[in-house]
Parts: sequence; C-alpha cells; structure tokens
Amino acid sequence: MPEIRHNVITREWVIIATERAKRPEEFAKSNVRRAPLQPHVSTCPFCVGNEDKTPPESYRTPVDGPWQVRAVPNKFAALDPTALLSRHVSGLKRMVSGVGIHEVIVETPHHDRVMALLSETEMVHVLETFRHRYNAITSDPRVAHATLFKNHGERAGTSLEHPHSQIVGTPIIPPMVRDRMENALRYYDETGECIYCSVLEEELRDQVRVVAQSRDFVAFIPYASLTPFHLWIFPLHHQASFSDVTGEQLTDLAWLLRLILRKVYFSLSDPDYNISVRTSPREAQGLRYYHWYVSIIPRVTRRAGFELGSGMFINTAMPESSAAFLRNVPAEPVEESDAETRGGTVLHH
Repeated sequence: MPEIRHNVITREWVIIATERAKRPEEFAKSNVRRAPLQPHVSTCPFCVGNEDKTPPESYRTPVDGPWQVRAVPNKFAALDPTALLSRHVSGLKRMVSGVGIHEVIVETPHHDRVMALLSETEMVHVLETFRHRYNAITSDPRVAHATLFKNHGERAGTSLEHPHSQIVGTPIIPPMVRDRMENALRYYDETGECIYCSVLEEELRDQVRVVAQSRDFVAFIPYASLTPFHLWIFPLHHQASFSDVTGEQLTDLAWLLRLILRKVYFSLSDPDYNISVRTSPREAQGLRYYHWYVSIIPRVTRRAGFELGSGMFINTAMPESSAAFLRNVPAEPVEESDAETRGGTVLHH
C-alpha cells in the first residue's frame, strides 16, 4: 500500500509509491552510461595550459607549483561583484540590486577525473577549497548567504564536462533557507532541541536508512526522501554553519563523501546528480537550532506534471530498500564473480 510520508525538516510531503516501486538495480539499467572523457581537451577552459581562458583565479591549491584545485570568477556570472547593494520598493514591487559573487571551483586538472574517481587526498583539496571560498565570499558585507553546489551531467544542469563546482554569494537569504530556519526555530521553541539533531538521533537508532558512517559524519537516505537515492550527509555533532567545520572534519568528510559517490557511481552507472551544501547564513553561525549538511540528489527520475502542479513528489523507490542496496555496494568496481566473496563495504574507518 502506498504511503504519504512527511519530511519534518523541509515540511514537504512525498508519496512513496510502493505499487510502482522499482528494485534499486532497475535505476541503473534505465540510466544511459555517458561516453568516456578524454584526460585533456585543448579547447576546455578548465584544462591545464588553458588557464588564460578563465578570469584571473581567486584561489589555488597548492599555492606554488602545479595546481590541484582552482577557484575563478564565473565568466558568465549570474551576479555583478562590482555593484553596490541597494533596495527599491514601489508599491508591491520589491527589488534588490544584482550584486553578488559567482565563482567556479575547478576540482581537478584532469578533464576525465569525475568527483567519484578522485583520490581521498584530492577530495580533501576540493573540500578545503570549498571552505576557503565560502569563508572569503561570506566575509563580503554585501553577501547575505552563499550557496555551494555541484551539477554533474546534463540532466543535473551542467554545461561543461570538466569536473567543477560553483559557489554563489547573494545579497539576500534564499527563501528555502529562511523557511527551513523558521521551521527549525519553531521546533526549537517547542521542544528545546535542534530538529536536525532529533532526526539524526532517530536515523542512528533505526539504522535502516543509514548507508555509511565515519568518525564525524553519517550518510543516510531520509525517511521521506523526495526522489530515489536522495542522500544526506550530516555532521554527527551539532554545527550550524559549514564555516565551523575543522580541518580534521574535512578530512573525515572527504573519506565519506568519496565513499558515497563511488557507491552511486558504480551501482547506478554514473548517474547525473546535484550536490549542495545546505548551511545557515554566516551571520547565524553558532545557532543552536540549525544544522548544516550535504545533500546529494541522483537524477534517476524526472519531475512531471503532478510534481510541478502539486509541489509534492512521487518516489518510486522505498528509502529503506535504497539504503540497503547502497550499503552492500563496494566502493571499488568488482567482477561479478568476485561479488560474493568481497561483499559490502566497511562502514567505519
């Protein structure tokens, strides 16, 4: 029988369509594997040797020698970093000047090294760059909030093949962030607890939707996940802002994020996906009722008329089944004959 589940964090309802549910492995069969990429493309602005095809970099690591990660202003930025912040009201019309900072983070010098195939050290470099650019951009007094995100694949919205992420600092706090902060504050006023910590406690107790856990983080599929294989990675201990994350935690997160992405990559035939870092605004650092996390949304289904018309989603995969499937997926490719002997992946390191 179908279920309509409520996501207490997002306040969204989702139909878990058990009668239409697919087995987890079916999503891999329906996904068209993309053509292999070349390690270097002469016309790619993000490849080594083409650094002059991008605006001057705002950050690189390491500072000296060949770069591993570069951050550059987006050549086709959505917002203007030179504009002054101003607000205008005319009747019911509200307008804020389009000031903001829009950067691209080139994750690797290798054109064909998708994020799932980065080494653990390379993943640490990417996350350290995320934190550096987040802190730098949110220190601008014109920026009220910064959104870190990655689009992988055409269905996820990417336009360039070379692995990259983006960060956009906006002069307003996006409505989705405000809504979740207000919902979290309401829950805190009623219970004296962080709603994210409460959800995390339940997931750790239930275990059925947990995919993997490290020292400082846990990856799980939400009870009311909107789409198949929608994953959240939560810090195990309360932190409101991504800017709070320590170097040791970044290293630990790199291990877990790489593990999860490799499981998704090998089990679902490298699907298109979106990653976003959902965090409180920098000015709200230290809030007791908000908890930052990483969201991973594989694009294995499409939004259609019902979703667009109702705002509700229909999920054709049981979250518990999807989590169990991913738990048993090795983080390294194995031959079918080896699958039984090698089994699943260790959850702790």
